[in-house]
Amino acid sequence: MTDGVLREAIERHWAALEAEQAGGDRRLRVSDLPVTTDRGPLAVGVDHDGHRHLLVPIHSHQKVRTGLDGPVLRLHKRPLEDAEVYQTYADLGCLRDDFNDLFTELCADVVAVTESMSETPVKALYHVLDRWRALFRTGGRILRPEQLAGLFGELLLLRRLLEADPSAHRLWRAPHGHRHDFTAATIAIEVKSTAIGTGRRPRIHGLDQLEPPAGGVLYLAWFRLQRTTAQGIGTGFIESIERALRLCDDESALLELLASAGYHSSDSHHYRDVRFMATDEAWYRVDADFPGLTSHTLTAAGVPVTVQDVEYTIDLSGKRPVPLTHDTVSNVIDTMTQESV
Repeated sequence: MTDGVLREAIERHWAALEAEQAGGDRRLRVSDLPVTTDRGPLAVGVDHDGHRHLLVPIHSHQKVRTGLDGPVLRLHKRPLEDAEVYQTYADLGCLRDDFNDLFTELCADVVAVTESMSETPVKALYHVLDRWRALFRTGGRILRPEQLAGLFGELLLLRRLLEADPSAHRLWRAPHGHRHDFTAATIAIEVKSTAIGTGRRPRIHGLDQLEPPAGGVLYLAWFRLQRTTAQGIGTGFIESIERALRLCDDESALLELLASAGYHSSDSHHYRDVRFMATDEAWYRVDADFPGLTSHTLTAAGVPVTVQDVEYTIDLSGKRPVPLTHDTVSNVIDTMTQESV
């Protein structure tokens, strides 16, 4: 359907519902739209207060993004039941009638995108919400070369996790300043990447970065990156982000994480020519034999911990410690994604 036809169809359904008599305070009058997804048809609704809603069908166990809660738009999970069907929806409601015209445009955009993404309707909804929000978002500072390499390394691991679990972006904690880049229930992973120098010499920030999580295990993943300029060699920085977004079941949540990490989609043109190729990768279990300074080891040695803002470099270039095997790394990733469920 064309945009104009979509808008008219949506308006007709709302007008018909508004002409019906309102039910109880919690009742929602609903009408299915002629657009079907793998979970059922999209629908529109009108509540007791006359506010308009767009209903996107989802699985009953699926979570709905939080953070959109008025004063104009509200998004929440809503189960609906009639004499024949019990269906759960992502309910996008407009709480102000003076925004109805814009809400119609937004809903028509969602319906149009859903027609081409019928297998993931809620992802289509998030995609449109993000695109509209991007109209009002300003960019941040441009990432420095070392920041680009660090973020690219974290994206390498994030994509592997997302391939196993589309919700694995929830494990990525680095953008929020957590001491470990990725954490699950009993596993944490610290990612170290560099595109300069030789050897394996990661820079450690703080006395707690190499402290394992309470009752858990910490791993360090090391990536040496070579920055390239030739097309077809390595992976583009933007390409890596786009791959992660395609794998993720909540693009907006991932975009918010990327923004916290310093990347804004409005600044993507600055990074179009940035490409990296991973030339070295080594994983280590951070145990008692792993080199490093921590509050625990200093306290155990009888050294008072009275210093702050500690940074130091460790050398992993020798034969010790021994990197993990490929199969062990795969098991770590599998266990971590299983713990995220």
